[in-house]
Amino acid sequence: MSKRHSAKYKIDRRLGENIWGRPKSPVNRREYGPGQHGQRRRGKLSDFGVQLRAKQKLKGYYGNISEKQFRRIYDEATRLKGDTSENLIGLLESRLDAIVYRAKFVPTVFAARQFINHGHIKVNGRKVNIPSYRCKPGDTIEVRDRSKQTIMVLEAMQLAERDVPDYIDADHNKVTATFVSIPQLADVPYQVMMEPNLVIEFYSR
Repeated sequence: MSKRHSAKYKIDRRLGENIWGRPKSPVNRREYGPGQHGQRRRGKLSDFGVQLRAKQKLKGYYGNISEKQFRRIYDEATRLKGDTSENLIGLLESRLDAIVYRAKFVPTVFAARQFINHGHIKVNGRKVNIPSYRCKPGDTIEVRDRSKQTIMVLEAMQLAERDVPDYIDADHNKVTATFVSIPQLADVPYQVMMEPNLVIEFYSR
């Protein structure tokens, strides 16, 4: 399992972008990379470097997805009909941890994974503790009754920095959400530009 949850802002500084749009991101204060050589002028990236960066940004955005898991999602996207890059985004956004985050039940994608692991989430009335669980359109996701009044959940639902996207119908009074449809890239409220087409190019070399 990845240990990225303990150093999530390193991803922001390494990429030079506030990929989650968080107000506490160190990129808001200094845009250069971490470490003693972070302020060196960045050279122009090769085509491979541009593709690798796009892959790191998209994979990093979804928290603790390992390289093996991410490659498996890519492989599945290539087997589906239609545009592979759109399929990749649809598969990533269908993950239970992504939906819990999008519904604003938790403040971060990292918190979503932990929240699910600890058994706080039900899907269609049944407890699911697997963050990578694939949800289908029409599935109902809810926070279990005794977890609905936790401070983290209440504060997350009040966050003004992001909105619930149209492909999720969230009811914050009942702390439930319905996964309405599998989104396209244009539907997903990324705070920075994601380029799944470059990710496809990276893996298809």
